[in-house]
Amino acid sequence: MGQKGLKGIPRLIAAFGNSLSGMKVCWREEEAFRQEIYVLMLAIPIGLWMGGNGVERAMLIGSILLIAIVETLNSAVEAVVDRIGSEYHELSGYAKDIASASVLLANFLALMVWGLISYDKFLG
Repeated sequence: MGQKGLKGIPRLIAAFGNSLSGMKVCWREEEAFRQEIYVLMLAIPIGLWMGGNGVERAMLIGSILLIAIVETLNSAVEAVVDRIGSEYHELSGYAKDIASASVLLANFLALMVWGLISYDKFLG
């Protein structure tokens, strides 16, 4: 994590390793993240088939990928809040609830994208 003094390609390699480490932790510790990755694996072929052009395909797949991205941020917020302390604090609750709300909003976005494109493809 964050080796000081690295520049250029060595910094990029170290950053990539840190990112992979974060993905592994999320996969191992977060059931919701695993579920979202499974949904993404289904969404990729369906989105490629269902999208009428590159933009639609990107919207279909990207909206599901965004859920997983936001879930990693939600998990990071939860980890930091839990690290600070186990006693209840109103601001800790706010932070966790707001991060969770962002996942919900990403899900609403995905539903809207998939719903509108599905409507155009099958009913429009």
